[in-house]
Formats: sequence, C-alpha cells, structure tokens
Amino acid sequence: MAAGEQGDSVRQWLRGAYRFATDKNDFRRNLIVNLGLFAVGVWIARNLTDIDLMAPQPVA
Repeated sequence: MAAGEQGDSVRQWLRGAYRFATDKNDFRRNLIVNLGLFAVGVWIARNLTDIDLMAPQPVA
C-alpha cells in the first residue's frame, strides 16, 4: 500500500467516524451511546458506592 493510499483510507475512516458521531437520527449511534452510558452507570454503582448489586435482597 502506497503512502497516498494509506492517507486516503485514514481520511475516509475519519470522515465516516465524523458522520457517525454527528448523525442525530442514526439508530446504531444512539444504541452505542446508550449502552456506553449504561456501562458507566453500572461501573459507578459497583465501584463508587457501598452497594453490592449481586447480594440477595433482604426479605421484608
């Protein structure tokens, strides 16, 4: 692969990433963002609080 071809492929990848990130109606983008936010929330709940998510709940 020549240097010019490599630069074109990088440019195409960057253009595709930019369009993916800025398309407000893209289902895939929304799905990835929402899954990422969910994963961050689970990480925060598991690591920054004293709540054990996997512990059995007390019976009232």
